[in-house]
Amino acid sequence: MIGDKKVLFSGMQATGNLTLGNYLGALKNWVALSDEYECYYSVVDMHSITVRQDPATLRRRARTLLTLYIAAGLDPEKNCIYYQSHVSCHAELMWILNCFTYMGELNRMTQFKDKAAKHADNINAGLFTYPVLMAADILLYQADVVPVGIDQMQHLEITRDIAQRFNNLYGEVFTIPEAYIGKAGAKIMSLQDPSKKMSKSDENPNASIYLLDDPDTIIRKFKRAVTDSENQILYREEQPGIRNLLDIYCACTGKTPKEAEREFDGKGYGEFKLAVGEAVVGVLKPLQERMAALEKDKAYIDQVIKDNAQRAAYTANKTLRKVQKKVGFPERVR
Repeated sequence: MIGDKKVLFSGMQATGNLTLGNYLGALKNWVALSDEYECYYSVVDMHSITVRQDPATLRRRARTLLTLYIAAGLDPEKNCIYYQSHVSCHAELMWILNCFTYMGELNRMTQFKDKAAKHADNINAGLFTYPVLMAADILLYQADVVPVGIDQMQHLEITRDIAQRFNNLYGEVFTIPEAYIGKAGAKIMSLQDPSKKMSKSDENPNASIYLLDDPDTIIRKFKRAVTDSENQILYREEQPGIRNLLDIYCACTGKTPKEAEREFDGKGYGEFKLAVGEAVVGVLKPLQERMAALEKDKAYIDQVIKDNAQRAAYTANKTLRKVQKKVGFPERVR
């Protein structure tokens, strides 16, 4: 806790392009948390290299992601927005925490099994110890809360286990983080397969709406969205494609599913899909305009990167020095 505010940590990987699902499910909610919490929002580029990346592409995407954080409404003076790779404490604490993490715990991580299956030609140690780096990310800032989805809950649990194990040996060094359970962000599914989440790594470009898609592209993708042959617009499990489009429409307009059902009662799927597309265009327009202005202001973004890395490093170093002393590393001569 910093002052009277609890600390919140979260981050996104600098791989792929952010989707409407990332925005409605996470990023939009982050903005609302800024007043309540002391927030650290990282571009977790160190996590990104467990899978081979083109260096120039990774650099470009990392900068785009950091700029999108700001374009979406995160104030870099109120929130600490930084590159993970610019704060060496992440790697240093990870090494120490590796020595307090058991192989059996890492073997049980389902995400490792999933990624190893997808990248069988590159099953590296980083992929295996990825949860320990995530633990270091969270524990460095003494985070009280971490917004996590179901797929990340296992990583938060191992973070808590590692922190508790260290505290049992050395005293109250780490804050034990809790999952942030706030107002649930909209869970947005693929436009082409509504049984799967909308993903920035989907190979089908028509499955996802990207935050920087132009209006014509957005409308075209919604026109191609999977529906069904029932030709009725109802919010129910039996119509997953329609249900997903209603979720998107409601998230963008603030309407309830029942209100949306009444609005489109008796109307065809073509008219409905066009209305959903236009609602999304309206929501993304101010973000895209702000993004365009920020990308032109290179000096401002460079200053944010520099200042926020220093802020993050200051806090992270305080935790790291305490940990180094506890495990018996020699004190540094000033």
